[in-house]
Amino acid sequence: MATGGNAIRGTRVGSGPMGEQDHGYHADRIAVSYWDGLGNETVRYFAAGLPEDEIPETIDHPQSGLPAGRDKANPPALAKPEPYKTHLAYVKERRTDEEAVQLLEDALTQLRERRGQ
Repeated sequence: MATGGNAIRGTRVGSGPMGEQDHGYHADRIAVSYWDGLGNETVRYFAAGLPEDEIPETIDHPQSGLPAGRDKANPPALAKPEPYKTHLAYVKERRTDEEAVQLLEDALTQLRERRGQ
């Protein structure tokens, strides 16, 4: 029995020269560092021609979840979360007590008319 020979032994299928000539050239970019309140740094990359006002001042840090800013000495403070609002709280924002009483009276009048009372 003959041993099985492999003609492409030691080479990867699809292997070839790797580099910018085959895959295109990298776009110019700038690195921007952000720090959170715990002192953790994260780096984001942006296009080199991007105007300064389009680069965000704050981001959410991927590990800590805290807001991170570009100033290491003064990182942004954690925003205080707003309490959960109920449906009734939203209704009270839109309507006064007088409007609510009038709507209730109108609804009761229509209901009584349908029932024949």
